[in-house]
Amino acid sequence: MIDVAIIGGGPAGLSAGLYASRMGLKAKIFEKLTPGGQITLSSEIENYPGVCDVKSGLDLMQCWPEQAKKFGCEIESTEVKSIKKENNIFKIELFDKEIEAKSVIIATGASPRRAGFENEEEFIGKGISTCAVCDGFFYKNQEVAVIGGGDTALEEALYLSGIASKVYLIHRRDKFRASPATIKRVLSNDKIEILYNSKVKKVYGEQFVDGIIIDKDGKDIDLKIPGVFVFVGNTKNTDVLKTDDGFICQMCEDGSVCVDLKMNTSIKGLYAVGDIRKDAAKQVVCAASDGAVAALEAVKYIDELENK
Repeated sequence: MIDVAIIGGGPAGLSAGLYASRMGLKAKIFEKLTPGGQITLSSEIENYPGVCDVKSGLDLMQCWPEQAKKFGCEIESTEVKSIKKENNIFKIELFDKEIEAKSVIIATGASPRRAGFENEEEFIGKGISTCAVCDGFFYKNQEVAVIGGGDTALEEALYLSGIASKVYLIHRRDKFRASPATIKRVLSNDKIEILYNSKVKKVYGEQFVDGIIIDKDGKDIDLKIPGVFVFVGNTKNTDVLKTDDGFICQMCEDGSVCVDLKMNTSIKGLYAVGDIRKDAAKQVVCAASDGAVAALEAVKYIDELENK
């Protein structure tokens, strides 16, 4: 049996693993993909405290797994199917076995949301992408479109402007929801053309994307472009919390996990951190803080459990 099972290896999960193991707990992180989380897909991180140089998300997260392992935290590459609690013990179903833990920290984050236009699913990976760093180089000196109006959409549009000949930034509203500094950079970039009050109706093509149809102010616009990048928010990865009759813990109306200021869920010994939790700030530094807070709470919980 382990002291704390951490499900998810992004900034929140790795921070939890580091703190828990450093405080003497037997901690193990379960991550079905590569440790580092969704932030590894980001092209530029310039606001992480103490890191003065602008770094990619991949570079920022590079040493986090090794730092956690240095204090004894283990990292296993596997998928967690479900969790349940019986007699103060959490039973965790993995892909090929079941393990037991005294406490669990859920750090499964979120996944990119679909925009919902016609043929979107058909062309994912065939001209439609949710990762500019991964796929931007395919469109060197070509025109591309970015869909969205938040910080991620604008930051990725700026990144793509250094690769593509032109970037159409398509937003359904008449103003952005990004930080003022990012908006200013976008507005001053000659390679970015902003299409406000616009909605993508469909993408078309043969084997790959040939173009998109946009409804702008009630009129259709046909953009003949080979690349479309979608950044319209995220969906919480809560499958691991599902039970036969709902969820193992209390959920909020927006699909996130309800927690208090110390990351406690409605189930004792179960914590939710990072983008999956209620009112998450969706910033790396905040996710890391969540993980540390949850680990501190897990230490207290296990101490109380063992001294009853």
